[in-house]
Amino acid sequence: MTYHPKSDFLHVMMSRGFLADCTDYQGFDDALVKGVVPGYIGFDATAKSLHVGSLIQIMMLRWLQKTGHKPIVLMGGGTTKVGDPSFRADERPLLSPAQIDENIAGIRAVFANYVTFGNGPQDALMVNNAEWLDALNYLDFLRDIGRHFSINRMLAFESVKSRLDREQSLSFLEFNYMILQAYDFLELNRRYGCLVQMGGSDQWGNIVNGIDLTRRVLDTQIYGLTSPLLTTSDGKKMGKSQSGAVWLNADMLSPYEFWQFWRNTTDADVGRFLKLYTELPLEECERLGALAGSEINAAKIVLANAVTTLCHGAEATLAAEATAREVFEKGGVGDDLPTLLLNAEDMGDGISVAQLFVRSGLAKSGKDAKRLIAEGGARLNDELVLDPGMVLHASALAEPVKLTAGRKRHALVLMS
Repeated sequence: MTYHPKSDFLHVMMSRGFLADCTDYQGFDDALVKGVVPGYIGFDATAKSLHVGSLIQIMMLRWLQKTGHKPIVLMGGGTTKVGDPSFRADERPLLSPAQIDENIAGIRAVFANYVTFGNGPQDALMVNNAEWLDALNYLDFLRDIGRHFSINRMLAFESVKSRLDREQSLSFLEFNYMILQAYDFLELNRRYGCLVQMGGSDQWGNIVNGIDLTRRVLDTQIYGLTSPLLTTSDGKKMGKSQSGAVWLNADMLSPYEFWQFWRNTTDADVGRFLKLYTELPLEECERLGALAGSEINAAKIVLANAVTTLCHGAEATLAAEATAREVFEKGGVGDDLPTLLLNAEDMGDGISVAQLFVRSGLAKSGKDAKRLIAEGGARLNDELVLDPGMVLHASALAEPVKLTAGRKRHALVLMS
């Protein structure tokens, strides 16, 4: 569809590649022009940090605020107890209330880098759906809310249908998730005047449910907007790297490793990622994305610096770039590499080089480390490692030791 938006927010969403679909372009655009629009995105607390797969949604909330509106960050303290089944092959592991609270505390920290919280009309809010979901009376909820949902319609949603078509079990617990998410939208509208829910395109059915429920119960018009589910140009899911999830919290992934993830972006993705994950002008994103040959590397550094500055701050970004330059251009060790600290007990009578690669996170298992060494991809202080059984003793770690896996992944090992 070709729609020419009047509002700044919808213009940004469309021109920078954030928009997959909208339930009512004209109605939503009119609401944005008329005044401050509160909008929300929900995040379930399944880990202590979000990863870069959630960054497109975080940037949408940031742009909502930057264009004069009110972002609401909804933490799923209640819905995490159920688990979103959307396009999953199996049920999520259930977490205890204490684990969920701990995860929310970890996730909360990252949002302060992207949106401004406060009590003003455009200041961001963070709320927890456990506030209303934990207090629900089951029979009252069934009578007042459940009667508005058609099982026939719910079974037709692609997220449910795909699971049933594959004959994979869908528990009654998970089936309730879409009702609870719809109820969140109703409750946020009632409490905060929230007019739009945003999310990935896999959330379309859940968003439409919330709009329909709010219209039926409160006779209020609200809207939904989805972003594309991002994969890299080589088909990989956004948020994963060779060594695992790319977390946003510095205590789960160092700013250097985060910076390095963006620096290693495939050439074909640079322009698109600049538009989505930075605030550089569109023309500059397109210019940098069109660079070819060795010049594209300069664009990747711009991307890595801009994204890391937003997430971790300018100081951490400068340190990460300096470390990368030290490691790659000068062959040094840098001072911002992921570091493995070993004590005398860890060392015992010595530790194998294969085990060092596992302990430092550069290999997933001993088998993975041995394969890396056999293929000539492992280096110790820039020297090729040939024997996975080679043992290092404490004396060898009197000075920091640099481990390298492949060409781009490094770690330091030293005695504490």
